[in-house]
Amino acid sequence: MTPIGPIDSSVVPRFAGLATFARLPRVDQVGRADVAVVGIPFDSGVSYRPGARFGPAAVREASRLLRPYHPGLDVSPFERAQVVDAGDIAANPMDIPQAIDTIERAAGELLDSGSRLVSIGGDHTIALPLLRALSQRHGPVALLHFDAHLDTWDSYFGASYTHGTPFRRAVEEGVLDTSALCHVGIRGPLYSRSDLTGDKELGFGIVTSADVMRRGVDEVVGGLRERIGDRPLYVSVDIDVLDPAHAPGTGTPEAGGMTSRELLEILRGLAGTNLVSADVVEVAPAYDHTEITSIAASHVAYDLVSLLAMGVSA
Repeated sequence: MTPIGPIDSSVVPRFAGLATFARLPRVDQVGRADVAVVGIPFDSGVSYRPGARFGPAAVREASRLLRPYHPGLDVSPFERAQVVDAGDIAANPMDIPQAIDTIERAAGELLDSGSRLVSIGGDHTIALPLLRALSQRHGPVALLHFDAHLDTWDSYFGASYTHGTPFRRAVEEGVLDTSALCHVGIRGPLYSRSDLTGDKELGFGIVTSADVMRRGVDEVVGGLRERIGDRPLYVSVDIDVLDPAHAPGTGTPEAGGMTSRELLEILRGLAGTNLVSADVVEVAPAYDHTEITSIAASHVAYDLVSLLAMGVSA
């Protein structure tokens, strides 16, 4: 069956109509979906500035300008695979454990339908239930985590499930392949040196934003590909991996980050890996300016969709 693609912008202007991701059809408009873009408007796990619950809507709005051919990857993702907007997963904003269960269950249903997911958050708490759902279908998965922060702390204010703890919980629960874990873009002050030693004990490698600057994209990509091999791979992108100049609209910005060009080129370097799903999180539009952050996030999501589409048709 020929995939149903986006609305034709030569017929309906980009600023008109409902803002589905990249103007793609809704999941209820097609009979199947190889790749589903799903919003998860949940930010009750944040430790500083709230507002990422509005991220999915902002990223969809910014995605109106995306076009159907990706020259960097030489692929027309919406022709190669059926990509849809699967709407939002409505999670309880007053009860974090219940919200996590809801997200895990809803993500599992989409995965069981045959879709690979690009989830748009929301805060980084959502990565844990998404990883749980994936591990039930693939076993423990490799992880590339793009972020300014480690997100492997044990708790905040006594809470075990927050946007700073998902990957410690994921390791403890056995849903990650600890031989193939890496943070990319880490920078900024930490609470103590033990943050780094504890993270290493969990199995993570670290590529800092300074490493990307000094070593260059190609060398970084080579190291990441060697680390993950052909294992089922999950990519999690906190938009604060970008410097505040490229992504001011986020809850915990840190100076000295990657450029949007560096991030996109690293993602494109993952072509041919066994990517099974991904997320883009922590877009908080209330702190954004002229859609800088949501535009960057929409392009990150587009690259992830394109990588997944390439894998579907391989």
